[in-house]
Amino acid sequence: MSTTQKFKIQHLPRLLLDTGKAWFEGEPFQRSAIVAYYAVLSLPALVIIILKIVGSVWGEDIVRGELLSEISSAIGSDAADAIRTMIENQSGEKTSVFATIIGIGTLLYGSTGVFFQLQSALDKIWEQEPSYQNDVVATVMSRVKSFGFILILGFLMLISFIMTSLLSTFSKQLNTFLPENMFDYLFVVDFLVSVAFIYVLFATMFKYLPSSKISWKSVRVGAGLTTLLFLIGKYLLALYFNKMEPGSTYGAAGSIILIMLWVSYSSLILLYGAYFTKQYADKYIKNDYIS
Repeated sequence: MSTTQKFKIQHLPRLLLDTGKAWFEGEPFQRSAIVAYYAVLSLPALVIIILKIVGSVWGEDIVRGELLSEISSAIGSDAADAIRTMIENQSGEKTSVFATIIGIGTLLYGSTGVFFQLQSALDKIWEQEPSYQNDVVATVMSRVKSFGFILILGFLMLISFIMTSLLSTFSKQLNTFLPENMFDYLFVVDFLVSVAFIYVLFATMFKYLPSSKISWKSVRVGAGLTTLLFLIGKYLLALYFNKMEPGSTYGAAGSIILIMLWVSYSSLILLYGAYFTKQYADKYIKNDYIS
Protein backbone atom coordinates (compact mmCIF):
# COMPACT_ATOMS: atom_id res chain seq x y z
CA MET A 1 0.00 0.00 0.00
CA SER A 2 1.18 3.49 -0.78
CA THR A 3 2.07 5.96 1.97
CA THR A 4 -1.04 7.43 3.55
CA GLN A 5 -1.67 11.16 3.76
CA LYS A 6 -4.15 13.51 5.40
CA PHE A 7 -7.32 14.16 3.41
CA LYS A 8 -7.92 17.73 2.24
CA ILE A 9 -10.98 19.01 0.45
CA GLN A 10 -8.92 19.94 -2.61
CA HIS A 11 -8.10 16.24 -2.99
CA LEU A 12 -11.77 15.43 -3.62
CA PRO A 13 -11.91 16.00 -7.42
CA ARG A 14 -8.91 13.75 -7.98
CA LEU A 15 -10.30 11.15 -5.60
CA LEU A 16 -13.65 11.15 -7.42
CA LEU A 17 -11.87 10.81 -10.77
CA ASP A 18 -9.73 7.89 -9.58
CA THR A 19 -12.84 6.28 -8.16
CA GLY A 20 -14.62 6.71 -11.48
CA LYS A 21 -11.80 5.00 -13.34
CA ALA A 22 -11.69 2.06 -10.94
CA TRP A 23 -15.49 1.84 -10.98
CA PHE A 24 -15.66 1.76 -14.78
CA GLU A 25 -12.87 -0.85 -15.02
CA GLY A 26 -14.83 -3.03 -12.58
CA GLU A 27 -17.67 -3.56 -15.11
CA PRO A 28 -20.35 -1.91 -12.92
CA PHE A 29 -23.14 -2.19 -15.49
CA GLN A 30 -22.72 -5.95 -15.71
CA ARG A 31 -22.64 -6.33 -11.93
CA SER A 32 -25.62 -4.03 -11.42
CA ALA A 33 -27.59 -5.99 -14.01
CA ILE A 34 -26.88 -9.21 -12.11
CA VAL A 35 -27.97 -7.61 -8.83
CA ALA A 36 -31.13 -6.25 -10.51
CA TYR A 37 -31.99 -9.70 -11.84
CA TYR A 38 -31.61 -11.30 -8.42
CA ALA A 39 -33.48 -8.39 -6.83
CA VAL A 40 -36.56 -9.14 -8.95
CA LEU A 41 -36.35 -12.79 -7.92
CA SER A 42 -35.77 -11.86 -4.28
CA LEU A 43 -38.25 -9.00 -4.02
CA PRO A 44 -41.48 -10.87 -3.15
CA ALA A 45 -39.74 -12.99 -0.50
CA LEU A 46 -37.79 -10.02 0.84
CA VAL A 47 -40.88 -7.84 1.18
CA ILE A 48 -42.89 -10.62 2.85
CA ILE A 49 -40.15 -11.26 5.43
CA ILE A 50 -39.83 -7.53 6.13
CA LEU A 51 -43.61 -7.36 6.54
CA LYS A 52 -43.55 -10.24 9.01
CA ILE A 53 -40.63 -8.82 11.00
CA VAL A 54 -41.73 -5.19 11.21
CA GLY A 55 -45.43 -5.98 11.03
CA SER A 56 -45.26 -8.17 14.13
CA VAL A 57 -44.49 -4.98 16.08
CA TRP A 58 -46.04 -2.20 14.04
CA GLY A 59 -48.95 -3.91 12.32
CA GLU A 60 -48.67 -5.68 8.98
CA ASP A 61 -51.32 -3.59 7.21
CA ILE A 62 -49.67 -0.33 8.27
CA VAL A 63 -46.21 -1.51 7.20
CA ARG A 64 -47.53 -2.78 3.86
CA GLY A 65 -49.15 0.60 3.21
CA GLU A 66 -45.96 2.49 4.10
CA LEU A 67 -43.77 0.24 1.95
CA LEU A 68 -46.03 0.43 -1.07
CA SER A 69 -46.34 4.20 -0.65
CA GLU A 70 -42.54 4.56 -0.69
CA ILE A 71 -42.26 2.25 -3.70
CA SER A 72 -45.00 4.18 -5.51
CA SER A 73 -43.25 7.52 -4.93
CA ALA A 74 -39.94 6.08 -6.16
CA ILE A 75 -40.92 4.10 -9.25
CA GLY A 76 -44.61 4.74 -9.82
CA SER A 77 -47.99 3.32 -8.83
CA ASP A 78 -47.96 0.59 -11.50
CA ALA A 79 -44.80 -0.95 -10.06
CA ALA A 80 -46.25 -0.68 -6.54
CA ASP A 81 -49.40 -2.48 -7.73
CA ALA A 82 -47.26 -5.22 -9.27
CA ILE A 83 -45.39 -5.70 -5.99
CA ARG A 84 -48.71 -5.74 -4.09
CA THR A 85 -49.88 -8.53 -6.39
CA MET A 86 -46.65 -10.47 -5.78
CA ILE A 87 -47.18 -10.21 -2.01
CA GLU A 88 -50.81 -11.30 -2.20
CA ASN A 89 -49.97 -14.26 -4.44
CA GLN A 90 -47.29 -15.54 -2.08
CA SER A 91 -48.89 -14.77 1.28
CA GLY A 92 -52.46 -15.69 0.45
CA GLU A 93 -51.93 -19.35 -0.43
CA LYS A 94 -53.31 -22.07 1.91
CA THR A 95 -50.86 -24.99 1.99
CA SER A 96 -49.97 -28.06 4.02
CA VAL A 97 -47.40 -28.05 6.81
CA PHE A 98 -44.78 -29.64 4.55
CA ALA A 99 -45.47 -27.14 1.79
CA THR A 100 -45.29 -24.32 4.35
CA ILE A 101 -41.86 -25.49 5.54
CA ILE A 102 -40.62 -25.71 1.96
CA GLY A 103 -42.13 -22.30 1.27
CA ILE A 104 -40.36 -20.73 4.26
CA GLY A 105 -37.06 -22.23 3.12
CA THR A 106 -37.65 -20.88 -0.37
CA LEU A 107 -38.46 -17.44 1.05
CA LEU A 108 -35.29 -17.40 3.14
CA TYR A 109 -33.12 -18.54 0.24
CA GLY A 110 -34.75 -16.25 -2.30
CA SER A 111 -34.74 -13.15 -0.09
CA THR A 112 -30.99 -13.39 0.51
CA GLY A 113 -30.07 -13.56 -3.19
CA VAL A 114 -29.58 -9.83 -3.71
CA PHE A 115 -27.37 -9.43 -0.62
CA PHE A 116 -25.40 -12.52 -1.64
CA GLN A 117 -24.62 -10.91 -5.00
CA LEU A 118 -23.71 -7.61 -3.36
CA GLN A 119 -21.31 -9.42 -1.04
CA SER A 120 -19.64 -11.06 -4.03
CA ALA A 121 -19.26 -7.66 -5.72
CA LEU A 122 -17.82 -6.01 -2.59
CA ASP A 123 -15.35 -8.87 -2.10
CA LYS A 124 -14.02 -8.24 -5.61
CA ILE A 125 -13.67 -4.52 -4.91
CA TRP A 126 -11.75 -5.15 -1.67
CA GLU A 127 -9.85 -8.07 -3.26
CA GLN A 128 -11.03 -10.43 -0.53
CA GLU A 129 -11.73 -14.15 -0.56
CA PRO A 130 -14.41 -15.91 1.54
CA SER A 131 -13.11 -16.98 4.96
CA TYR A 132 -14.23 -20.58 4.42
CA GLN A 133 -12.30 -22.83 2.07
CA ASN A 134 -15.22 -25.21 1.50
CA ASP A 135 -17.49 -23.75 -1.17
CA VAL A 136 -20.66 -25.18 0.35
CA VAL A 137 -19.86 -23.81 3.81
CA ALA A 138 -18.88 -20.45 2.32
CA THR A 139 -22.19 -20.24 0.44
CA VAL A 140 -24.26 -21.20 3.51
CA MET A 141 -22.45 -18.69 5.73
CA SER A 142 -22.86 -15.97 3.08
CA ARG A 143 -26.59 -16.69 2.99
CA VAL A 144 -26.77 -16.52 6.78
CA LYS A 145 -24.97 -13.16 6.72
CA SER A 146 -27.34 -11.97 4.00
CA PHE A 147 -30.33 -12.90 6.14
CA GLY A 148 -28.75 -10.94 8.98
CA PHE A 149 -28.88 -7.88 6.73
CA ILE A 150 -32.58 -8.47 6.18
CA LEU A 151 -33.04 -8.37 9.96
CA ILE A 152 -30.97 -5.17 10.14
CA LEU A 153 -33.07 -3.67 7.34
CA GLY A 154 -36.24 -4.62 9.20
CA PHE A 155 -34.95 -3.11 12.44
CA LEU A 156 -33.96 0.15 10.76
CA MET A 157 -37.34 0.37 9.04
CA LEU A 158 -39.07 -0.19 12.37
CA ILE A 159 -37.07 2.62 13.97
CA SER A 160 -37.83 4.88 11.01
CA PHE A 161 -41.58 4.12 11.24
CA ILE A 162 -41.58 4.76 14.99
CA MET A 163 -39.78 8.10 14.60
CA THR A 164 -42.10 9.18 11.79
CA SER A 165 -45.14 8.22 13.83
CA LEU A 166 -43.88 10.09 16.88
CA LEU A 167 -43.25 13.19 14.79
CA SER A 168 -46.73 12.96 13.30
CA THR A 169 -48.33 12.56 16.73
CA PHE A 170 -46.16 15.31 18.16
CA SER A 171 -47.18 17.71 15.38
CA LYS A 172 -50.87 17.01 15.96
CA GLN A 173 -50.51 17.71 19.68
CA LEU A 174 -48.72 21.00 18.99
CA ASN A 175 -51.14 22.05 16.30
CA THR A 176 -53.30 23.96 18.77
CA PHE A 177 -50.70 26.38 20.12
CA LEU A 178 -47.73 26.55 17.73
CA PRO A 179 -47.49 28.67 14.55
CA GLU A 180 -47.68 26.83 11.24
CA ASN A 181 -44.10 27.65 10.24
CA MET A 182 -42.87 25.46 13.11
CA PHE A 183 -44.09 22.41 11.22
CA ASP A 184 -41.46 23.02 8.57
CA TYR A 185 -38.86 22.06 11.16
CA LEU A 186 -40.69 18.81 11.87
CA PHE A 187 -40.53 18.03 8.17
CA VAL A 188 -36.76 18.62 8.27
CA VAL A 189 -36.44 16.28 11.24
CA ASP A 190 -38.44 13.61 9.37
CA PHE A 191 -36.15 14.03 6.35
CA LEU A 192 -33.05 13.74 8.53
CA VAL A 193 -34.38 10.52 10.05
CA SER A 194 -34.75 9.08 6.53
CA VAL A 195 -31.22 10.20 5.61
CA ALA A 196 -29.84 8.64 8.78
CA PHE A 197 -31.63 5.37 7.93
CA ILE A 198 -30.04 5.27 4.46
CA TYR A 199 -26.61 6.25 5.78
CA VAL A 200 -26.60 3.55 8.48
CA LEU A 201 -27.72 0.94 5.95
CA PHE A 202 -24.95 1.81 3.47
CA ALA A 203 -22.32 2.03 6.21
CA THR A 204 -23.35 -1.34 7.63
CA MET A 205 -23.25 -2.96 4.20
CA PHE A 206 -19.80 -1.53 3.44
CA LYS A 207 -18.44 -2.69 6.78
CA TYR A 208 -19.98 -6.13 7.24
CA LEU A 209 -20.97 -7.51 3.82
CA PRO A 210 -17.37 -8.08 2.60
CA SER A 211 -15.70 -11.25 3.82
CA SER A 212 -13.26 -9.14 5.87
CA LYS A 213 -14.69 -6.47 8.15
CA ILE A 214 -13.70 -2.98 7.05
CA SER A 215 -12.93 -0.38 9.73
CA TRP A 216 -15.43 2.39 10.48
CA LYS A 217 -12.75 4.94 9.60
CA SER A 218 -12.88 3.66 6.05
CA VAL A 219 -16.64 3.31 5.58
CA ARG A 220 -17.99 6.48 7.20
CA VAL A 221 -16.87 8.85 4.42
CA GLY A 222 -17.79 6.47 1.62
CA ALA A 223 -21.23 5.83 3.12
CA GLY A 224 -21.80 9.59 3.33
CA LEU A 225 -21.00 10.12 -0.35
CA THR A 226 -23.10 7.11 -1.35
CA THR A 227 -26.06 8.45 0.64
CA LEU A 228 -25.79 11.85 -1.04
CA LEU A 229 -25.61 10.34 -4.54
CA PHE A 230 -28.46 7.96 -3.77
CA LEU A 231 -30.77 10.75 -2.57
CA ILE A 232 -30.02 12.90 -5.61
CA GLY A 233 -30.58 10.03 -7.99
CA LYS A 234 -33.71 8.89 -6.13
CA TYR A 235 -35.50 12.17 -6.77
CA LEU A 236 -34.25 12.45 -10.35
CA LEU A 237 -35.40 8.91 -11.12
CA ALA A 238 -38.77 9.50 -9.46
CA LEU A 239 -39.21 12.58 -11.63
CA TYR A 240 -38.18 10.65 -14.75
CA PHE A 241 -40.44 7.67 -14.00
CA ASN A 242 -43.47 9.83 -13.20
CA LYS A 243 -43.08 12.27 -16.10
CA MET A 244 -41.74 10.07 -18.90
CA GLU A 245 -43.36 6.75 -17.90
CA PRO A 246 -40.66 4.59 -19.51
CA GLY A 247 -42.41 1.40 -18.43
CA SER A 248 -45.31 2.04 -20.82
CA THR A 249 -43.06 1.05 -23.73
CA TYR A 250 -42.83 -2.52 -22.41
CA GLY A 251 -46.53 -3.16 -21.88
CA ALA A 252 -47.33 -5.80 -19.25
CA ALA A 253 -43.64 -6.19 -18.39
CA GLY A 254 -43.24 -2.47 -17.74
CA SER A 255 -43.48 -2.74 -13.94
CA ILE A 256 -40.74 -5.37 -13.80
CA ILE A 257 -38.55 -3.29 -16.10
CA LEU A 258 -38.98 -0.24 -13.84
CA ILE A 259 -38.02 -2.27 -10.77
CA MET A 260 -34.93 -3.59 -12.53
CA LEU A 261 -33.97 -0.10 -13.71
CA TRP A 262 -34.32 1.32 -10.20
CA VAL A 263 -32.33 -1.50 -8.59
CA SER A 264 -29.70 -1.32 -11.31
CA TYR A 265 -29.25 2.40 -10.71
CA SER A 266 -29.06 1.87 -6.93
CA SER A 267 -26.44 -0.83 -7.47
CA LEU A 268 -24.36 1.47 -9.67
CA ILE A 269 -24.39 4.09 -6.92
CA LEU A 270 -23.59 1.54 -4.23
CA LEU A 271 -20.67 0.14 -6.25
CA TYR A 272 -19.32 3.63 -6.89
CA GLY A 273 -19.54 4.32 -3.17
CA ALA A 274 -17.71 1.07 -2.43
CA TYR A 275 -14.92 1.95 -4.87
CA PHE A 276 -14.73 5.42 -3.34
CA THR A 277 -14.42 3.84 0.11
CA LYS A 278 -11.60 1.62 -1.14
CA GLN A 279 -9.78 4.54 -2.78
CA TYR A 280 -10.20 6.67 0.34
CA ALA A 281 -8.95 3.89 2.59
CA ASP A 282 -5.91 3.20 0.41
CA LYS A 283 -4.86 6.85 0.40
CA TYR A 284 -5.90 8.22 3.78
CA ILE A 285 -6.30 5.31 6.21
CA LYS A 286 -3.38 3.41 7.69
CA ASN A 287 -2.86 -0.32 7.18
CA ASP A 288 -5.55 -1.21 9.72
CA TYR A 289 -8.44 -0.35 7.37
CA ILE A 290 -9.26 -4.08 7.26
CA SER A 291 -9.90 -5.61 10.68
